[in-house]
Amino acid sequence: MAKWKERMTETAPVPVRLALGSTMLYHGTTKLTRQGIEASVPFFEQVGIKPGRPWVIATGVTEALAGALLLGGIGTRLAALGVLATQGVAIAKVHAKRGFAVEKQGFEFNLALCAIALGLFLRGPGRISVHDLARRKARAREIRHGKFLPKQRTVTRMLEMLA
Repeated sequence: MAKWKERMTETAPVPVRLALGSTMLYHGTTKLTRQGIEASVPFFEQVGIKPGRPWVIATGVTEALAGALLLGGIGTRLAALGVLATQGVAIAKVHAKRGFAVEKQGFEFNLALCAIALGLFLRGPGRISVHDLARRKARAREIRHGKFLPKQRTVTRMLEMLA
């Protein structure tokens, strides 16, 4: 029973990562289309983010890259920081003054995205991820080469920081 519970805990981040990753990838790639840029630049400038074009592109790239990283489960913490940054700005510049309710274009949805990103930042990508595969391969290589002390395991330590 304990093994089942452990596996459930290890795989719990997967659906969360996939949901947030697909949401961010969609929003980021939409901003990066010609039509998305043309629609977003005036909006960004209207809310005080000037010059609009480079910020729209930076936001689109951040969201798309965060989404792709989350879907693969590599660089999860870095991706979560990207989500927190973009959604934090969206709340501060657009949604906060409209209140909480999403029906009134409030910050409800953005807050949910931030909470999910914070959870993934704290937890990491989970077992079913590119990160975990890379970590297991690096650890096996380090063991084959007799690197048993934490100070000797630079690759796995670096992977853990990037999770």
